[in-house]
Amino acid sequence: QVQLQESGPGLVKPSQTLSLTCTVSGGSITGNYYYWSWVRQPPGEGLEWIGAIAYQGSNYYTPSLKSRTSISRDTFKNQISLRMTSMPPGAAAVYYCAVLTQAGFSSWGAGTQVVVDS
Repeated sequence: QVQLQESGPGLVKPSQTLSLTCTVSGGSITGNYYYWSWVRQPPGEGLEWIGAIAYQGSNYYTPSLKSRTSISRDTFKNQISLRMTSMPPGAAAVYYCAVLTQAGFSSWGAGTQVVVDS
């Protein structure tokens, strides 16, 4: 079974860049017809899909974040990365990586907490 584990800094300064990594095990990020996604959830709010990188490398982003979001991959390390620039102050959220298929999300990481503060 595919397993995902998020990692990265828990604190980012306002206006700076958030960088997170999702390490995938139990399956190749280039295999199957999967879209490797990043999703975030601010405290007390619902899940927000950020974007994804597909098995063949294509990127997809939610329009509101597209201009400052970049999702990439390291196929050798079997990792998915998220870079989000210009983080607003107080934009705390739990960030998840998840597998998206045509049937919906199938696998999730446990999530990692990110706080934006100086």
